[in-house]
Amino acid sequence: MRIGYLLADPGIGLFGSKGASVHAQEMIRAFRTLGHEVTVFCTKRGDKHDDPTTVSVPADLADLPVFVVPISGSEGAAAREVAVGRTAARMADLAVEGDFDLLYERYSLFSTAGVEARGRSTARLVVEVNAPLLTEQQRHRSLHDVASAERSTRETFAQADLLSCVSAPVADWARGMLSAEPHEGAPPVRVTPNGVDPARFSARRPDLRRTDAGTTQQDTVTIGFLGTLKPWHGTDLLLRAFAQVLERRRSQALGADAPQPDLRLQIIGGGPERERLESLCAELGIGERVEFSGSVAPARVPRLLSGLDIATAPYPATSTRDEHYFSPLKVYEYLAAGVPVIASALGELTRLLEGGSAGACGETVPPGDPDGLAQALIRLVEDPARRARMGTAGRSLVEHEHSWVQRAQDLLAELPALEVTKR
Repeated sequence: MRIGYLLADPGIGLFGSKGASVHAQEMIRAFRTLGHEVTVFCTKRGDKHDDPTTVSVPADLADLPVFVVPISGSEGAAAREVAVGRTAARMADLAVEGDFDLLYERYSLFSTAGVEARGRSTARLVVEVNAPLLTEQQRHRSLHDVASAERSTRETFAQADLLSCVSAPVADWARGMLSAEPHEGAPPVRVTPNGVDPARFSARRPDLRRTDAGTTQQDTVTIGFLGTLKPWHGTDLLLRAFAQVLERRRSQALGADAPQPDLRLQIIGGGPERERLESLCAELGIGERVEFSGSVAPARVPRLLSGLDIATAPYPATSTRDEHYFSPLKVYEYLAAGVPVIASALGELTRLLEGGSAGACGETVPPGDPDGLAQALIRLVEDPARRARMGTAGRSLVEHEHSWVQRAQDLLAELPALEVTKR
């Protein structure tokens, strides 16, 4: 099957370092693994337009056909929104010329590229919905033309053949958008959580030494976080919890006969919160034990995760259940790397970390609770055997149930059953 992948979001570079870039690459990689031909239409290749230093093309995607339709004339929020519409129209023209069997569009505000191309071709249209962008844009950024954003969203959702949503809350939101203007032939809505390509990751093998007592001991235990440094990721909570762990270990070391492993914290990723977080490290007196790696290319992530002993997803508390609508990509990657996970008990995370037949692969703690996070970290720091069991269980879980190829297979399996009509 020939697939046209449409990515009109001006904030996402296909070969950038964001989680959204990784998600796009992985779905494309899964489609290709299943034997399909994929052509991509996007607004930029890297994190920044016309900046090749922000472009990181994986070797296995070097031959991927990519057509860049840049956003132009976008000084200010209002002009940028209009420019996205123009870019989407050009993408639709190119997609029609491509004569694809399937159009796969990542939902982007002000884009109707998929529905425009679908209306002028015989291709089916799957729209991937990763967030309630209307709400998100107004809450965290700026949205000038709300009416046009709502109109393009409803048009895209109503005329798709399938909506593929990253989580149950996002699926509920999408259904709400469809029901606001009921019509015949509304598309089915499915949940397609994030996944991982286990082949890209190797299981964690800690460096152990044998003590005089005949037991094994690590010289260093490294706790880690992967992600963009933004407030909703709770990295500040992790720093406060880590400070508590260090204080507890210092008090224990005073009366300990055997040396304790050194503790380190590695923050993998960059973002607008970095300066504030570094200041917090200094305030807490933990700066010498915390490393900030900065933004990293997706190809470097597997190696970096292989150096962790414990991985974290310390999300803050939310006022409502639906505010945590993510399917955290980082957690699936932690599991693929064979690293035990401590995460906030939000969304799908509690059920995911309960694991499968191999047992639990992590632990959840109350969101926004640095004390609870610190206690969970201490339990895993002090129990290397439990860390090993959880790491093995996590790796097994994603290999059998959560690969990107499985996600793509399940999604495409729904298409033959759809009655596709021109709307």
